[in-house]
Amino acid sequence: MRSRTWIGTALLIVLVWVAGAGPLGAFLGKLGEVQTNDPSAFLPVDSESTEVDEAAAGFEQEETTPALVAFSADSELTGTDLADIGSLGDELTDSSWTGGPVAGPLPGTEDPSVAQLVVPLDNALDEQETVEELRSWLGNNTPDGLEAEVTGPAGFAADLVAAFGGIDTTLLLVAVGAVLVILIAVYRSPVLPLLVILTSLLALGLSGALVYFAASQDWVSLNGQSQGILFILVVGACTDYALLLVARYREELSAGRPVPNAVLASVRGGLGPVMASGGTVILGVLCLLAAELTSTRSLGPVVAIGVAAALLAALTFLPAVLAVFGRVAFWPFPPRPAPESERTAGRSLTADHPLWSRISAFVSRRPRTTWLATTVLLAAAAVFAPQFSAEGTGQDEVFRTEVESVSGQATLDRGFGDDASSSPALVLADADHVDDVVSAAVSTPGVDTAEPVVEEGGSGPLVVEGRVLVEAGLQAPAESSEAVDTVRGLRAEVRNVDGADALVGGISATDLDTLETAQRDFTVVVPLVLFTVFLVLIPLLRSLVAPLLLMAANVLSFATALGVGTLVFDHVLELPGADPVVPLFAFVFLVALGIDYSIFLMSRAREETLVHGHREGVLRALTVTGGVITSAGVVLAATFAALAVIPLLFLLQLAFLVAFGVLVDALLVRTLLVPALSLDVGPRMWWPGRAGRPRHHSGSPGNAS
Repeated sequence: MRSRTWIGTALLIVLVWVAGAGPLGAFLGKLGEVQTNDPSAFLPVDSESTEVDEAAAGFEQEETTPALVAFSADSELTGTDLADIGSLGDELTDSSWTGGPVAGPLPGTEDPSVAQLVVPLDNALDEQETVEELRSWLGNNTPDGLEAEVTGPAGFAADLVAAFGGIDTTLLLVAVGAVLVILIAVYRSPVLPLLVILTSLLALGLSGALVYFAASQDWVSLNGQSQGILFILVVGACTDYALLLVARYREELSAGRPVPNAVLASVRGGLGPVMASGGTVILGVLCLLAAELTSTRSLGPVVAIGVAAALLAALTFLPAVLAVFGRVAFWPFPPRPAPESERTAGRSLTADHPLWSRISAFVSRRPRTTWLATTVLLAAAAVFAPQFSAEGTGQDEVFRTEVESVSGQATLDRGFGDDASSSPALVLADADHVDDVVSAAVSTPGVDTAEPVVEEGGSGPLVVEGRVLVEAGLQAPAESSEAVDTVRGLRAEVRNVDGADALVGGISATDLDTLETAQRDFTVVVPLVLFTVFLVLIPLLRSLVAPLLLMAANVLSFATALGVGTLVFDHVLELPGADPVVPLFAFVFLVALGIDYSIFLMSRAREETLVHGHREGVLRALTVTGGVITSAGVVLAATFAALAVIPLLFLLQLAFLVAFGVLVDALLVRTLLVPALSLDVGPRMWWPGRAGRPRHHSGSPGNAS
């Protein structure tokens, strides 16, 4: 009867999850409806460019977004070609897409085979859909012999949204496929990997529904990069927790426990480490709430929701489904109970974990040499970390595949040279100082022209609430890093005009504010993450020394990943730079996730140390947890590497840094550095706790160092 009750309860839990969270997976496909991928929306409301952009609405500057249509031919454009382009402009002016007259055709000043139209798209319409319709219309109506490409702010924004279009399918398929292959290799079973994957997908469905609801209520701001990271982290984290629980479950079955008892014992044994691991990640990413960049701050609660769902699924659905399947889950190699004599005497760790017994023996022979050599190796790579360039890139350098906005901008650059930019910097200033502001603007290197927005009819500068808006034409394309440098100089010049109270906005100013805000966020969030994780480790390990050493080891592994990333990005892949938030995101994930493996190791070490003494306890923990932690590290690295399938520079760099850093943590820091350092420090590792002073009792003799 008790067995039937147990199976009934397990089946009920499984059915609740499948029937409840299963249909919620439909919300994953709807997350694109609540995304915000406009860079200007990522800034704090009190940033300079945000203030200018809001004020510009009063000057009727924000009702449209320019789409630049680059026309090109194999030879010089004739008068007939320009007339045909002009006719297309007239038709576009009368279309429902535009919010004003189309300017052009403007013949190329450097290359006569190029011309452009400036099409002001109505902001009231969906930008991506409008650009797609415009491109389709041009494809059907552009005369033979001419090629039309849509670029400019509207084109770049549409291509950015399109780049995230593969998140719902491609990214998830690649991540799940990679995890499935690894799990089959680990478990040598087709059944158990599918149960683990099902657990991850149910957690993802639940988290997707919760994030959708939160974003639809404006409680969180969701963008494409946050959605991609959510997918990856839920699958990776849930699989990691499952690996730990299944390893405990296998141990209990091998010890001869019946399935119900083995499931309960595995949950009891894994609950502490799994909760500590998940809690550390949740608290770590919630530290991002201290960031000012909206895209960074909003990632915290989005990822926290995902990790909480992963924890819930791993601790409820997975044990229930394991109980239902029993030993069949491990088919065709189910764990068999050890002979009674071995269960009485205790199974040999060497027999159960031959590889990790050898690694443990290696570490035990020369612990000081081992941790010093490992530290030198990591530090040798970390010396390149300060050279990591995260000053931002031009918008045309964000994409890793050929997109129309980038090729169109290249066409305009060829045709117009330094005159290719049509998105000016916007200077908001006191109306009484407009002439001085204009003079200061045109004197700035990189600024070609500066003209105030005039009243209708051209009678004079348009004044709104005592302020004027000056449009400063830039020599470099507005989306380029050169334009950002120009805006930095422009701000310095106009601020020197006494009484003007001048502010600079526009596309390039938004990029500059993003860079400076991201740098500020790094200096604030990094110490907060370290302090938060340290506070979590103290009660978990009952020690002050161990948390300090673990934190130092994880910071070193982050610096190593950043240093190797510098070499790979600059000298192997020859990438143009990095998004300013890459180092912060990499740090948060590597510290919050990397510390997981140290938690798994040291929580087991503390458990073993209380019985067997410090030295033997650490070595036993390394031996027992080696396989599962290494598998977890490989799984998490593979899932983060899947982010590289999204053709954006930011996600490629984040994928490499986190995947490489996780492998460093799992294979070097947790395998060699932390155990060897623990042995060298001795029982003082647990100060001021009682671990390291073994409990002597029959059958488990103490072995204190």
